[in-house]
Amino acid sequence: MTRKSRRLILIAACGSVLALAVGLILFAMSGSIVFFRSPSDIALQGIAPGTRLRLGGLVKDGSLKRGPDQAVDFAVTDTNATVAVHYTGLLPDLFREGQGVVAEGVLEPGGLFRADTVLAKHDESYMPREVADALKAQGRWQEGGPNKAAPKPATAAADSTLGARSER
Repeated sequence: MTRKSRRLILIAACGSVLALAVGLILFAMSGSIVFFRSPSDIALQGIAPGTRLRLGGLVKDGSLKRGPDQAVDFAVTDTNATVAVHYTGLLPDLFREGQGVVAEGVLEPGGLFRADTVLAKHDESYMPREVADALKAQGRWQEGGPNKAAPKPATAAADSTLGARSER
């Protein structure tokens, strides 16, 4: 065998091992990938029962019902479609009707979404990017909201005071 053919065999063997490693990594990750869907996406795309996904939208007003043993039923809406959700466990402190929510779980055959994780927005201005994008696409989202004031710019006096302190 010549040096050129040995080098070619070595490169081919390394490429094969690399391709196998990438294939195994992608196969291992395929079980943990969870896609985000809005209620309209679920209604339009006909998601198969048993599919694991993240459902995002707003908690529909009047839909929150608490049951025994921390069981909670509520509906998630994006104003065009609504999906009923069942969750057993402690809800986040900021969870309430009319607020943004992302629930991760499994879609059941009857259209019920059985959540095993519920995330609520953490302050008055935060909205998960996927939920905001879905609401923007429907024209229901306003940047900053109707009652939100723009942040006040820093004053020149504050800037000069900070600059003077940092020079000392």
